[in-house]
Amino acid sequence: MARIRTGARAIGAVLAVVLGAASLAGCSSTGGKRAEERAAAAEAQARGRAAVSTPKWTVAMVTHSGDGDTFWDIVQKGAEEAATKDNINFLYAHSDEGQQQAQLVQSYIDKGVDGLIVTLAKPDAMKAVVAKATKAGIPVITVNSGSEQSKQFGALTHIGQDESIAGEAVGDELDRRGRKKALCVLHEQGNVGHEQRCAGAKKTFDGTMRNLYVEGTNMPDVQASIEAKLQSDKSIDAVVTLGAPFADTAVKAKETAGSKAEIDTFDLNEAVAGSLKAGRLGFAVDQQPYLQGYEAVDLLWLYRYNADVLGGGRPVLTGPQIINKQDAAELEKYAERGTR
Repeated sequence: MARIRTGARAIGAVLAVVLGAASLAGCSSTGGKRAEERAAAAEAQARGRAAVSTPKWTVAMVTHSGDGDTFWDIVQKGAEEAATKDNINFLYAHSDEGQQQAQLVQSYIDKGVDGLIVTLAKPDAMKAVVAKATKAGIPVITVNSGSEQSKQFGALTHIGQDESIAGEAVGDELDRRGRKKALCVLHEQGNVGHEQRCAGAKKTFDGTMRNLYVEGTNMPDVQASIEAKLQSDKSIDAVVTLGAPFADTAVKAKETAGSKAEIDTFDLNEAVAGSLKAGRLGFAVDQQPYLQGYEAVDLLWLYRYNADVLGGGRPVLTGPQIINKQDAAELEKYAERGTR
């Protein structure tokens, strides 16, 4: 039976604890202050307030997204949440037309923003305007597409996945699954990243793969084009789409065509996670778009605040990660909240 300490012994024990705590606080007053600052910052972020005291800088992101592409909703969400934390005024614009995207970037240069985030899906259209931004002293970070041109164009760094490596991962996965004849569906002509994905897949795929170009802004046309290919060639046993919104359309085309082809896709969202879990899709290639948006804003804040640059002259990779049925069940809750 344990003894209960009473009287002077108990009081002495209490005093020892109190004095010890005071001594520790006195020896590390700086550490305690920093811990309090970190706790206050975490609380501020949780309440949707800035976790820093830096000036209200303005950062603009201009992407090559078309209307209704859920991938870019996830990128935006990451960027907006980082902006809240970093006390940044975040602006967003997009166009799938290269010249219009460049004009949008120019409009933000004219407004004198403190940082720019751009995609280089159509690098020829973007080269001159990125040069204008850097000449004007506006730091630029490229995301998602254009890793090969980013440094050449004067950007601080690139955040995304290497599209050729991602494509090679798809070819390897198709081999592992025993596929022999595949269709690679490109929904945006002129997008160099899409071409690299399909070329990378062809490089490592032991079977045969053909490209199918479709008009991504017209889903009925996308479905009809895939359906026609599957009806005319029953030996096609895999269809790879290059964006999450097109995966479900490919599944519908497969069903209408009476095909047994496996449907696989680049990118992950709530619908893709659900289809993977249900077995309607074979696998997805996740490049973590939330991370692309979040890190781009955060790195611009770090550059403005502390002249920090990540990557050492090389892209900061956020993918690829092959997601299968088992993985989807684990990631579904994140996809449902719009962060995967």
